[in-house]
Amino acid sequence: MDTYLLAATDYPLLNIFWTMLELFLWILWFFLLFKIITDIFRSHDLSGWGKAGWLVLVIILPLIGVLAYLIARGNSMGKRDVAQAQQTEAAFKAYIRDAATTGPTGGGSHADELAKLADLKEKGAISDEEYQKAKDKILS
Repeated sequence: MDTYLLAATDYPLLNIFWTMLELFLWILWFFLLFKIITDIFRSHDLSGWGKAGWLVLVIILPLIGVLAYLIARGNSMGKRDVAQAQQTEAAFKAYIRDAATTGPTGGGSHADELAKLADLKEKGAISDEEYQKAKDKILS
């Protein structure tokens, strides 16, 4: 039991902080590496050979490759991120707008369709039987 307590106190608090800092830096490094690799594949202004060259450089010599990529293409990397975010937001807004205008049946909400049917019935354009059949079809 004494050896267990001795082993637990043998690792000072400063070493714990240092280990946590190293772990954080490793996670940060892998995040940056994956971010750059995805940017290489997402870039439309690079040819296939250019993408292969950057990928080889980033994988074979990671520290030099990542720093060189950030220096050479860091500004355009940020612009591509902004363009991707704007494109995603525009697609999301278009989807919401389309879903709001078409409703569940594709031609408007149930309430709108029922109001149109009631208006047609009041004008005498459809009979009571036709109104009831159309209403049942909408509500089913």
